[in-house]
Amino acid sequence: MTQPIPVVTRKGHEDATTGQSGGAHRVSGVGPQHTPATKIWFGRVSNEPGFRSVPHHHGEAETGGYVLKGHGRIYYGEGYREFVDMTEGDFVFVPPFMPHVEVNMSTTEDLVWLTCRTPDNIVVNLPDVADEELQGYARA
Repeated sequence: MTQPIPVVTRKGHEDATTGQSGGAHRVSGVGPQHTPATKIWFGRVSNEPGFRSVPHHHGEAETGGYVLKGHGRIYYGEGYREFVDMTEGDFVFVPPFMPHVEVNMSTTEDLVWLTCRTPDNIVVNLPDVADEELQGYARA
């Protein structure tokens, strides 16, 4: 029997074929796409200044996030009228099947966060919503 060993994904060799949702770009550092992982997805999500995801949810996956840089906002609820803000050092939990929009609130700085999901990076894109419907959001 082969002994399992740690697997390192080097900077610049992350997997970019994982699920995407508009202006939120995801790369996988640990996941079934390119490691022996079967019950976890861990990656980096970035939104350029003024960019946002399309509405989406992550199916059965529980999601944890940590903001490395920037000011993010997650819109949720009916008509995406509710929201929570996050800045550098904040953690966030997004429940399974919860429709939401991830937004970079800055028009000059990148938003970068680490995201962990189990069992995998499930991304179910939903019909888009107009920018004007997202209170306080402005494109770059």
